[in-house]
Amino acid sequence: MIRPSERADLALGAKLFRSLGDPMRLAIVELLAGGERRVTDLVADLQSSQANVSGHLACLKECGLVVDRPQGRAVLYRLANPQLFDLLRSAEGLLEATGHQIALCPNYEDQP
Repeated sequence: MIRPSERADLALGAKLFRSLGDPMRLAIVELLAGGERRVTDLVADLQSSQANVSGHLACLKECGLVVDRPQGRAVLYRLANPQLFDLLRSAEGLLEATGHQIALCPNYEDQP
């Protein structure tokens, strides 16, 4: 019998969900689901620092979830694949059905 840790598909799926597991990265993905944005737009929308937003964008870009393109002196970011938008919508539906239990789950307490 193969253990879950030995299955490459499960390990890859876990990496995907870890990449989305940070609230700031998830917020960035949600904003980008609405269309392209500059870092300065994201900084203003998220009320965060440029360094923080840029670091999370770099992580998402390295994972292949976000792509960028230069436009003059600015860089525009967008979702690399529309299936990520579909995943977010599915997650919203799941949270509508199970959000209360997830909120009470002791395994993943909010981080300060």
